[in-house]
Amino acid sequence: MTTPTSAGYRALSLWHDTLAASGDDDLAPRPGLDGDADVDVCVVGGGYTGLWTAYYLLLAEPSLSVLVVEAEVAGFGASGRNGGWCSALFPASSSSLARRHGRDAALAMRRAMNDTVTEVGRAARAEDVDCHWAPGGTVRLARTEVQLGRARAEVAEDAQFDGVDGVEMLSREEALAHVGATGVLGGTYVPHCARIHPARLVRGLARAVERRGGRIVERTRAMRIEPGTVPARAGANPLRDNASGPRVVTSRGTVRARYVVRATEAWTATLPGSARDVIPVYSLVVATEPLPASFWAGAGLAKGETFSDHRHLIVYGQRTADDRLVFGGRGAPYHRGSRIEPEFDREPEVFAGLRAAVADLFPAIRGHAFTHAWGGPLAIARDWHASVGLDRLSGVAWAGGYVGDGVGTANLAGRTLADLLTGRTTELTRLPWVGHRSPRWEPEPLRWLEVNAGLRTMSLADGEERLTKRGSLAARLLAPMLGH
Repeated sequence: MTTPTSAGYRALSLWHDTLAASGDDDLAPRPGLDGDADVDVCVVGGGYTGLWTAYYLLLAEPSLSVLVVEAEVAGFGASGRNGGWCSALFPASSSSLARRHGRDAALAMRRAMNDTVTEVGRAARAEDVDCHWAPGGTVRLARTEVQLGRARAEVAEDAQFDGVDGVEMLSREEALAHVGATGVLGGTYVPHCARIHPARLVRGLARAVERRGGRIVERTRAMRIEPGTVPARAGANPLRDNASGPRVVTSRGTVRARYVVRATEAWTATLPGSARDVIPVYSLVVATEPLPASFWAGAGLAKGETFSDHRHLIVYGQRTADDRLVFGGRGAPYHRGSRIEPEFDREPEVFAGLRAAVADLFPAIRGHAFTHAWGGPLAIARDWHASVGLDRLSGVAWAGGYVGDGVGTANLAGRTLADLLTGRTTELTRLPWVGHRSPRWEPEPLRWLEVNAGLRTMSLADGEERLTKRGSLAARLLAPMLGH
């Protein structure tokens, strides 16, 4: 992989570009590791998961030595390139969580995710991070009768779980009051989501970690994580106990630590021994120029709402603080061998499809320029179940498998890891995703065939429904593979 220049980092996304253009952050890399080091906690990955973990660790125990090792710059990956939703979405549904862990555990997980959205906003304000926070909730449009049926099913599922997520059914008029799209028959509304500028959040969080005593080294690639042996003595402080701890071997030296946190999300698949733990699947995004008031008078999104619809192939959008329309979705292929390359960030056919989808939703967009197009990988575990945990024997902790819903989930992971690493038993450490171990993906070429067939099926399922006016049989058959 070619290492970008500072200007190259600006080209990663609209978010990096506008952050640099504002003069608030030139994205210049921090110094790299300058030889071997000994610390209490080494965090591998300078995205949301790694930085929230470092942040909450330092809040809990300010005297800790915490080192964050980042291969590029903080916010290089999904944390800086996503669609700008801080949501309570979790890869496993309430019903799926209940089947696996029980109803009470599912409710606890949902409440924790909903509270997490509030916590991200609180922490951003506390650290004076201007991430354009706008807690407008999420509207999912229904534009066919089949999609309307899925909207009703979403409301019914939430009702079965005591209305924990507050999902509301919207009439056509109510949906249009939020999002002035074409063909709207109704939709759903969930309050637990905020529109954000993701690069502002992740870069501001990095500075907050440094203010609290953490050290971040950039352009320092972790080559491998070597487990250690950490004794588990009753009553001992796990971060102060003598131990033969794990090591992180980097391109610039070796870090010895009491604990190592693997916070590498899609890049986990590039670490030795982890090629089948998750797969990197690409999500792509386009953005317009700032649009005039005449466009927004019809399109709406006046309260910071994020929006999607009830099609099978995931799409997502928002109105930015500077009145751009940002719209993204899945559909890019999975690359054999879990490869991650810069050229995979840009798929012209997918970008064209996204621009066409925007014009279908908002015909008034025609004649306005799309100024940015970007993408990046997200991580999917084999059972579509995110996890967080700590192996006390090896001293290695982990979090990930967010399936693109990591802006909020990473904060919950950071708080949970801070509790686990400091030896506290809390409501967070009892949540059902703690210690969850997903099965490994199949070896190649089976996973390449399976994943790309699944992506293709989701796209075809929407076409099937338009033709038949009935729910897609193909999508129902694929549901178990998607963790539903």
